Amino acid sequence: MNATGLIYLIVTIAVFWGANKLYQRTRKAYLTPLLVAPVLLMAMLYFTGTPVEVYSGGTRPLTELLQPATVAFAIPLYRQFKLLRKHAVVLVTGVLCGSVVAVLTSVLPAGWIHASPQMIESVAPRSITTPIAMEISRSLGGIPSITAVFVVITGVCGSIIGPLVIRSLHIRSGISRGLLLGMGAHGAGTSKARELGSEEGAVASVAMILAALFTLGLIQPMMAPFS
Repeated sequence: MNATGLIYLIVTIAVFWGANKLYQRTRKAYLTPLLVAPVLLMAMLYFTGTPVEVYSGGTRPLTELLQPATVAFAIPLYRQFKLLRKHAVVLVTGVLCGSVVAVLTSVLPAGWIHASPQMIESVAPRSITTPIAMEISRSLGGIPSITAVFVVITGVCGSIIGPLVIRSLHIRSGISRGLLLGMGAHGAGTSKARELGSEEGAVASVAMILAALFTLGLIQPMMAPFS
C-alpha cells in the first residue's frame, strides 16, 4: 500500500468513527453511520477527483474484514442456540418466504424497465450479505461491484425503515423484530437488531445466514426466465 492509499484508509476510519459518534449521541435513523459515512466519502472522492480504483486499493484491508466480521455473528448464535432451536420452523419459513420475495422484487422491476441481463444478474442477490452476494453475482455473470452497491443501499434503507415498521406496527416479539431486520437488511439490519437486544441480534444473524443459503439454492431457477 502506498502513502495515498494509507491516507484514504485512515480518512475512511476517521469518517466512520465520527459518524458513529454522531449517531450514538442523536440516535436518529437518518444519521446512521452506514448512510452518513458513505455520503461524506463519496463527496470527498468527487471533489478531489480521486479515481475509485485508487480509493478501493487503499481501503482493501477494510473490505477484506467483511468475511471474518460475518463469521463473528456465530457468537450470538451460540449464546441463543436453545431459543433459536425452539423457533426453528418460524425462522426457516419466514426466511424462505423473504428470500423468494427479495429475489422477485429485484429481478421483476429490472425486467420491466428492460435492464440488460447482466444488470439483472447483478441486482438479483442484493438482499444477502456483501461477500456472498458478490460471489453469487460473479457466478451468474453479473458485475460484483454493482451488486455491492445495491447490497449497501438495501442494507441502509432496511436499517432505517425496519425500526420505523417495528414501531408503527407495535412489534414487541424479539423473534419477529430480529427476523424482520436480518432478512430485510442483512448485515446492517443485524447490527441494528443487536442494538435492540441479544435475542433480536441472534435471530437476525440466523436470518441473514439462512437468507444467503436459500438464495444460493433459489436464484438459479428463478433467474432462468431472464437468461
